[in-house]
Amino acid sequence: VWTFGTVLCLWLAIRPLKLGALVELAVVLSPAVIWNSIFGQNGALTTALLIGGLAVAPRRPFLAGVLFGLLTIKPHLGILVPFCLLASGNLRAIFAAIVTTVAVVLATGLFFGFDVWRLFLTETRPLMTAIMEAPYPQPYQYNAITVFFTARAIGFGLTAAYGAQAVATIISIAIVVWLWRPGRQVSHQERVALTAVLAILATPYGYTYDTIGLAVAVAMLAAMTSRPPRLILAICWLWPFVTHYFTWGGYCVAVLVPLFLAAWMLFTIWTGSRKAEISARPSLA
Repeated sequence: VWTFGTVLCLWLAIRPLKLGALVELAVVLSPAVIWNSIFGQNGALTTALLIGGLAVAPRRPFLAGVLFGLLTIKPHLGILVPFCLLASGNLRAIFAAIVTTVAVVLATGLFFGFDVWRLFLTETRPLMTAIMEAPYPQPYQYNAITVFFTARAIGFGLTAAYGAQAVATIISIAIVVWLWRPGRQVSHQERVALTAVLAILATPYGYTYDTIGLAVAVAMLAAMTSRPPRLILAICWLWPFVTHYFTWGGYCVAVLVPLFLAAWMLFTIWTGSRKAEISARPSLA
């Protein structure tokens, strides 16, 4: 029930992007979704909340805000959301997200007792830090796919790994601020897909089952690119299935596919935006 329900939420979330039935099928049957189902994880749900909110933000800001507020169950996956909303001036979505977050906090306290929040700070947070900063390698780290864990894998210490992650996060924030500013000549589908990819690069804590956003980007590129490089897209689509084998073998390349997809999409969007701006300029003739 959990798996079917969360995958259904994912399908409903990508519907507003109007990618077509085959592309949507490629997303819901992607290796990232299958991996998420095998682990019994919440990647399909959190991706649905992120992409669903981004997809409807311009037209239905209150619904978007509710989805973003619910995404606070895993706030590290929504690091870029406030910057997207601020850059686009979507104050109604920000308001709805704040109200929803407060409602979640209150509902949690009413159902389970408000002491859970004290326990979160005193028990869960130290545990999360211990998981993040455990000596490399740990078995669970082989499925990690962030800049932070990749830096640890190639021998960086904690400070250097956090520094590398900070650089990636700041760059991701700068990109989404540029991307979501009003008047930018870019399709909304591209804006949403690139933001979903950057969400993985912006967080220090993410695993293969959190990379469903990459499948959305791959499917969109396959559908919207004339003569798409099928082999490259297939590798990116299959990446969540195989990346841990590379890590086990000592090849610390997990984060390369998110980096590649982000760079590819950013270049495509930037060049398309520049061409649109140039063509829109009045001719001197």
